[in-house]
Parts: sequence; structure tokens; C-alpha cells
Amino acid sequence: MISASKGILLIANPFLKDPNFRRTVIFICEHIPEGTLGFVLNNQFTKTLNELLPELTDSKFPVYLGGPVQGDTLHFLHQYPDLISGGEEVFEGVYWGGNFESLLIHMKNKDINPAKIRFFIGYSGWAEGQLEYELNKESWITSTATRKLIFNTCTADTWKESLIHLGGNYKMMINFPLDPEMN
Repeated sequence: MISASKGILLIANPFLKDPNFRRTVIFICEHIPEGTLGFVLNNQFTKTLNELLPELTDSKFPVYLGGPVQGDTLHFLHQYPDLISGGEEVFEGVYWGGNFESLLIHMKNKDINPAKIRFFIGYSGWAEGQLEYELNKESWITSTATRKLIFNTCTADTWKESLIHLGGNYKMMINFPLDPEMN
């Protein structure tokens, strides 16, 4: 198992009962001694970007629920370091945030491909030591991230594809029931 660090994926254990994280995949963007921050990749929000930002009338990009923390904030991951300055490279070729005004200009000019950017409402966060505790309790399975999994456009399959990516016994987990007592 890979230890917690920025640029990894957290894949929910098949039997994790927390409704915020059941069968989710989280991309970790920050892991420092004070805590950890990441975004749920496979929980689509009910509104599109243009519904949240009316000035982007033609941008019907999907928005995802990044997690239960600060649900009034908008975050983004992208693959456009040349167009959107100031982003932090989290994983090779994957950037978190950046100059929002540049993003808006390039969105209006239709320079941004929806397959290379992800928007999130809120984020997932852990206090100091909390994620390590959850990893020790086997609530999460860790994996190296890939751009394909981070920017997967068919998010209904992200959890399963993440386990298949790990191979071996993890592939069996995709067929586990949500609640083993119901089997």
C-alpha cells in the first residue's frame, strides 16, 4: 500500500459506510503535517458550471462534489499550465487551481476542453493524523494516480476502474455488495 501523499488516489473500501465517501475515489492535492486536502472525483453535482457562474453562459461543464468541507467554494484541476498561470502541479501534468481571471477568459474563448479540466464544489479534508488513522483502519485503498482516472468523463465507473487499475485481488472488489450482510 502506498502511504498518503499528494498526487495519490484514495479508493474507498467497498464496505465504507460513510455516505459522503461510499464508493468514491479521491485525488489528494495536499498532504502536509497539519492535514490533507483532496477532491472526490466521482460524485457529480446537480448543477453545471454555467448555472453556478452565469457569466459562462456556454460552459455547461459538469461540476463535482469535491467533499463535505466548505461547500460554498469552487475549485478546479486542469491540464493547462500555459493558459492558467499560478496552478500548483500536484501530479505530472495535473494542476490544482490557478489564476481564475485567466480561466474565465479562456473559458469564454472556448480554449478549454472539458476532458482536461474538472470543477469541484467543496473539498474533502482531514486534520493532522486523521487520514493515517483511517488508512490504518483500512477505510481507504491507496493507488498511484493517472490522468485518465482523474479526468475520467464516465465517472460512474471511476471507482471500479481504479480497483481494476490496481489489478490482482483488488479487481474482485468491484463485485462486492454495498452491504455484505445483505448478500
